[in-house]
Amino acid sequence: MTGRRRAGRAVLALAVGAALLAGCGGRPTTHHKPGTSHQEATGANGTLLTARDSTGHRLREVPAAGAPAVRIEARPDSEGGWNVHLLVERFRFTPESTGGAALPGRGHARLLADGRETARAYGPWAHVPAGARTLTVRLYADDHTAWAVAGRPVEATVRLGAPASPTPTATAAPGRTLAVTISGDFVQPPPSRVEVRKGERITLQVTGDGADTVHVHGYDRELPLTAGRTATLTFTADRTGLFEVETHESGLVLTQLVVR
Repeated sequence: MTGRRRAGRAVLALAVGAALLAGCGGRPTTHHKPGTSHQEATGANGTLLTARDSTGHRLREVPAAGAPAVRIEARPDSEGGWNVHLLVERFRFTPESTGGAALPGRGHARLLADGRETARAYGPWAHVPAGARTLTVRLYADDHTAWAVAGRPVEATVRLGAPASPTPTATAAPGRTLAVTISGDFVQPPPSRVEVRKGERITLQVTGDGADTVHVHGYDRELPLTAGRTATLTFTADRTGLFEVETHESGLVLTQLVVR
């Protein structure tokens, strides 16, 4: 083999190696996570518009057919404000990938009370403080662009009446505190049924070793958890029945409340 041929093959090998290192799109790629596809890494979905919504986020246009949708159910909370249920279609909440690429039908919601953003929702339930007269829920992609159809954000708006005042508790049963610790898949004290009198004030103190959300079924109250910190939720047991208290992400039952 001549020296010229050897040199040519060496140049070809270097070119192939450079192409392999370049990855998707012909240039070095560092944004791919293990097990993440090129689509998931780039999030090239819909059409990114120059227009922005009322919160300053750019709109991401998608066809009406198959676009996400949201409806709102709101009911007064016994301790003030509103418990809000977000009913979504062709959409799922993905708190684990917030800040990532925009993928179809994924993301989170923002709650605007009387036109002003008051909270973000990473699941189907949220709470709005008392005082608001209208509530708008708008759907966003993981990259914080607003999903849009025909140049308008995907959203829903409801009118909120005057929330009912908390029920007087002059004859209410005394309150109690339930402390729970989560370590991996173990709950201490072990889950059991706790007898509660109607009208009793319950305080949940939950300490976990990871980020999660505690949900009190039937009362639609949620409590975000931060690793290593104790989170507290207080509510009045004003409904009778059997209600489970569990975590959303890990699916652990923390306790069961039997309200009589």
